[in-house]
Amino acid sequence: MPAPRNRPAAVLVLATALAAVGLGPAAAPAAAATVPVGSGSYSDTRPAGTSGPTTNTGAPVSPKVTAAAQGKPVPTNDWWSSLAFQRYGDNPYSTPMYGHPLTYQAVSGGLEIGYPTSPAIVGDGRQYEYAHKRDLTLGLSGLNSPDTKADAWSDWTVTPYWSDGTRTLRTTIGHGMPFVYAKGSGGNAQITTASAPAVFSDQGNVLGITVGGHHYALFAPTGSDWNVSGSTVTAGLGGKDYFSVAVLPSTDALATYRKYAFSFVTGSTVNWSSSGGTVRATYSLTTEAKEGTERGTLQALYRHQWLNTTDALTPYTYVSPRGTMKVRESASFSTAQKASAVLPGLPRTNAVDTARLRGYLNEVANSSDPFSGAVDTYWTGKALGKLAQLVPLADQIGEGAIRDKLIGLIKGRLQDWFTAGGANEFSYDTVWKTLTGYPASYGSDTELNDHHFHYSYYVYAAAIVAQYDQAWAADSAWGGMVKTLIRDTANASRTDGAYPFLRGFDVYAGHSWASGHQGFAAGNNQESSSESTNLSAALVLWGSATGDNGVRDLGSYLLTTEAEAIAQYWFDADEQVFPSSFGHDTVGMVWGSGGAYATWWTANPEEIHGINVLPVTGGSLHLGGEKAAIRRNIAEMERENGGPAVEWRDILWEFQSFADPATAKSKWDAGNASYTPEAGESKAHTYHWITTLDTLGAPDATVTGDIPTSAVFTKGTARTYAAHNYGSTARTVTFSDGKTLSVPARSTATGTGTGGGTDPDPDPPTGNTFQLRSGGTLTTATGGTAGSDTIASAGGVNRDGTPYQPLVYTIRGVNGTLTQGASTSFRLQVDAGTAVGLGQQARISYDLTGDGTFDRTETYHYFATDPVTGWEEYAQSRGLKSATGTLGNLTNGTVRLEVWSAIGNASAKLQTGTDRSVLVIPYS
Repeated sequence: MPAPRNRPAAVLVLATALAAVGLGPAAAPAAAATVPVGSGSYSDTRPAGTSGPTTNTGAPVSPKVTAAAQGKPVPTNDWWSSLAFQRYGDNPYSTPMYGHPLTYQAVSGGLEIGYPTSPAIVGDGRQYEYAHKRDLTLGLSGLNSPDTKADAWSDWTVTPYWSDGTRTLRTTIGHGMPFVYAKGSGGNAQITTASAPAVFSDQGNVLGITVGGHHYALFAPTGSDWNVSGSTVTAGLGGKDYFSVAVLPSTDALATYRKYAFSFVTGSTVNWSSSGGTVRATYSLTTEAKEGTERGTLQALYRHQWLNTTDALTPYTYVSPRGTMKVRESASFSTAQKASAVLPGLPRTNAVDTARLRGYLNEVANSSDPFSGAVDTYWTGKALGKLAQLVPLADQIGEGAIRDKLIGLIKGRLQDWFTAGGANEFSYDTVWKTLTGYPASYGSDTELNDHHFHYSYYVYAAAIVAQYDQAWAADSAWGGMVKTLIRDTANASRTDGAYPFLRGFDVYAGHSWASGHQGFAAGNNQESSSESTNLSAALVLWGSATGDNGVRDLGSYLLTTEAEAIAQYWFDADEQVFPSSFGHDTVGMVWGSGGAYATWWTANPEEIHGINVLPVTGGSLHLGGEKAAIRRNIAEMERENGGPAVEWRDILWEFQSFADPATAKSKWDAGNASYTPEAGESKAHTYHWITTLDTLGAPDATVTGDIPTSAVFTKGTARTYAAHNYGSTARTVTFSDGKTLSVPARSTATGTGTGGGTDPDPDPPTGNTFQLRSGGTLTTATGGTAGSDTIASAGGVNRDGTPYQPLVYTIRGVNGTLTQGASTSFRLQVDAGTAVGLGQQARISYDLTGDGTFDRTETYHYFATDPVTGWEEYAQSRGLKSATGTLGNLTNGTVRLEVWSAIGNASAKLQTGTDRSVLVIPYS
């Protein structure tokens, strides 16, 4: 629900997704008190004439939680928030909630459960959805509760509660959980199916049934017995209070799932770290054994997770709107990703004409109204962001007066908002535990929408000020108010009684949600993913500028995680998520049930394609990691638009520059004289951005620096390294290819780097990195002659997972000790030329003793090449498709690499003889 430049009164209605929205009269506020925070303040009561959270009819609403949860900060903007936020007065239960693989909806008799596996294409082909459809309802015999409340929650699980005075029911549900865990009293366990179930296994207290083509297992306490009567299945609990239900990937999985049926999940926690250019996260479930001693469990990983884990996965999979989910048999798993780059601004190059940039800067700085009439939180934020982007540019060209004038404008407006009692202020809601800016906009007050979008600009602008004026950013000055906004939107504490943990960010889904109440048939949604990452990047900058490494590393985790989710779920980078029947290469909005080629306010293709790009800042560089997806995205926009962008041309030029800077530059050169910048943009920033990337090349996400505020750009074969040092002394930044860059104190530096020069991914010990040689050999020798081998065409047949006429590279007589915790990695340079629809695939096999039998085989997901001549990098980060066997020490062993065409009807090239195409084995 972000706010674009000219939002008309009518909004685009998305099929089956939206409910009617009406805003009623404001509740009368109580007498306000001012809460001082350093030099600033906020109010503890809303300004006169304004509203807080309401129902759709305008009636004030309080969190719908049990007595046990009263007073705790409620995580609005979550996948399940309709349990606690009753936006629609005639529904005291919930709207559909999309946990994946299961879907849920609370009703008077208990919890509806579904497993949608067939997508529907609706809205004239503009939306795909796996809509909730009940297969069964889990409850207790006779249960007829007047409402459902949230009883407890953790990072990605929630426990709904029902009571009708005689019977009580609690269920624990969550992302990635194939089980629903139930505790009840006052009645028998009861499962009501949507149609008569087909029983495929009856073991007394364990019953396997099929409903609507989906397989479920029902588990009652030992000694109980399930009874089937039509569409009603019941079991006495024999004095116990627990039972569970699981959706099975197949009927033959029953024995495996039975093992964990009474290991009840009680909580979920993510822990993260960011160091040395790598972001790591561990996702853990806590459990209790209701029977026996088993404390393990099963959980399904989303695509963005299993692409970035080396943990063992089972063969079991599920269908979801986010593509295939893969099952892990454990209570935890870990991911590791290259940290997404952040810079306070692109570095200086000689290609930028100083006089021209100065003129553009003065147009903004000397404007009669630099804030373009903005009064509410969103539009004020957009204006702050526009000004903040220009501060480093003015500084680069020695225009201290312009820089300081811009900083002064930003400070003045921030301080105005950071002081209670004026025409604009922030107000704390003691009931909902949230900070809302007034004047509000787009439901940020009545629906608690979009706080992370709006406040991202304030934190970003404050971070730029802090870069130049650390005293202003001190807690005792204005930094305390900045931190208060961060607590509202991205609070890292689970014990803070004033604000919930990570309000908008869904750690398991990998991205944020925008709606505060989640009150839609399609679940929650997020339109402008790029305004969400704007907050994450702002946290990196603010934490770096103020020396708060906790905030900095939180920002790096959020940004890196959401960058992968955006690539997969908004842009379908690997073309493995969107249903084949959905005829678009991108979505403007992700919903719990799927995605929509749409925005909230217009069907204009430019806005649909641009809303997940703006604002373009030094925190947007992650977009350059998926260049083929950008090219598809731009091509579709121009097809749908009937030609190049007109209204948001600057945003889309900048987007194109992440993949093809020269093309973007030619468009700028041809059209810069006759356009009006998007509301958060300026000609100064767009000119500097496009000219700089045309000079340095597009962002290169394959190489990372050991501080978050570093980046790499590649043009042809030349890399440029950049970093900003916020410290008071000079430092050396080391990049993952071994290059280093010396950066003076409180400065940005660029250069070609010194030392290093290979990209080990990860940096390997000597002797475990193998170059490819034409003729089929692998060698640890360096200094080869660059060449290429031809990868045979797949012949128009899908060869995914099965080698077909592969190129084979082998080395024998290998000895090595397995490095615990390490895994295979590779970088292969491939080129499909101008051929469309090709994908190359790799398999690595290990014969540990050289006896001719391969003990471990790893097949990786194929890499979809673009139809543009030039080398592209295929790496292990595409993720394991399958693996067999177990690694061990190598004794006179053999290692083999196979590369073939998984899809397509043309040949491709594989680079050989260079340190850019290498296999790295996890041995020393």
